[in-house]
Amino acid sequence: MTKAVEAYFRFLRLALALCLAGMVVLVFGNVVLRYAFNSGITVSEELARLFFLYLTFLGGIVAMREHLHLGVDSVVRRLPAGGRKACFVAGHVLMLLATALFLRGSWEQAAINLNVKMPVTGVSMAVVYGVGVVFSISVGLILLHELYRALAGRMTEAELVPVAAEAA
Repeated sequence: MTKAVEAYFRFLRLALALCLAGMVVLVFGNVVLRYAFNSGITVSEELARLFFLYLTFLGGIVAMREHLHLGVDSVVRRLPAGGRKACFVAGHVLMLLATALFLRGSWEQAAINLNVKMPVTGVSMAVVYGVGVVFSISVGLILLHELYRALAGRMTEAELVPVAAEAA
């Protein structure tokens, strides 16, 4: 199972790099073509927008796994182990609820917009909302795994404060 999870996150990192590269090529190429040749790439704006959207959501999944989101831990670090664990569980349950709401909304929007096409590329608008489904499922599984580890006593006290250490 660990190999499958690692392969999934390697795939996400590759997708992030491809989205970033695609954005750079499309936007830079379009600027050069408009400036030098008075023409452009018709689909560049829509595709760059899609790449940015996927870059943001897929990057959020990777950041969630590596605890790279911003957090304030000054109070939690001063609590005893039981308090840290209670805060960790409460925070994860609340994030799971928010993720479930996001999943429901993304799924409904993808279904509603399944037959709506983007004006230039003709791609279904469900592609826009589908990344929310991928994000919600991935983050939900990360949260459930961490919650299980915390409740089973398989986390160190340092892991109960899931904020990356500040850079020196």
